[in-house]
Amino acid sequence: MDFEHVLVVGAGQMGGGIAQVVAASGRRVSLHDAAPGAVERGLQTIERSLAKLAEKGGADPATVLGRIEPVEDLVVADLMIEAVVEDAAVKAELFRRADSLLPEHAILASNTSSIPITSLAAVTSRPAQVIGMHFFNPVPVLALVEVIRGLETSDGTAAAITQLARDLGKTPAEARDLPGFVSNRILMPFINEAAYALLEGVGEAEAIDTIAKLGFAHPLGPLALADLIGLDTCVAIMEVLHAGLGDPKYAPCPLLRQYVQAGRLGRKTGRGFFEYSRP
Repeated sequence: MDFEHVLVVGAGQMGGGIAQVVAASGRRVSLHDAAPGAVERGLQTIERSLAKLAEKGGADPATVLGRIEPVEDLVVADLMIEAVVEDAAVKAELFRRADSLLPEHAILASNTSSIPITSLAAVTSRPAQVIGMHFFNPVPVLALVEVIRGLETSDGTAAAITQLARDLGKTPAEARDLPGFVSNRILMPFINEAAYALLEGVGEAEAIDTIAKLGFAHPLGPLALADLIGLDTCVAIMEVLHAGLGDPKYAPCPLLRQYVQAGRLGRKTGRGFFEYSRP
């Protein structure tokens, strides 16, 4: 399946990045977000990203942007990639609507980083055509796509999405449909323990991240990475892990919860574990 027309739902940092890489592959993209002004902001971010990549020999920004059409609601397409808020109820309702609108051949994919694909597939009439396609932030730069098969995802669906990931210049890796899949099953306890180290005074935020970067050869420390992901998203993922696996080690650190309650969500609000220029 070529997926000539892709509907991307959610125009935030993940959805916008997904729309960019799909359009850069030569495909037509419809970009939708229910939040007022979100698509416009997403397109501005895409334009800036494309301009930076063009300086390094990337595709012509105008050509790529010309393949992205803002739409006010869901539209008929060959593939939907969902990248809305990490909330199971919100995603399930979106999948119900998409199932009723998109043609029978269409595949419904989720960029969720933790919510079971099987639960999203169960609200549709096409569970064999529902799959996880988990990109990593920043989408235009990072090569990995975690491919997650639900209980009833067909071999054909998995093969088509795996090939699409390769067509987008990504490296697909398959994970089982268990809470957090592979990536966040490993990453979130790492971030959570760094937050505990800060809470308990083991080290200051800058020292914790410096030790992780230089000691483990990571490009970002765990606290800065949490700020990039969004602390609210980290807490939501940890709650899915905690509920799904029943192990207290996955419960979010109280400091993470406190920062979220205070609105310190990371880069998107200008302050998390560190301070940033407001977006």
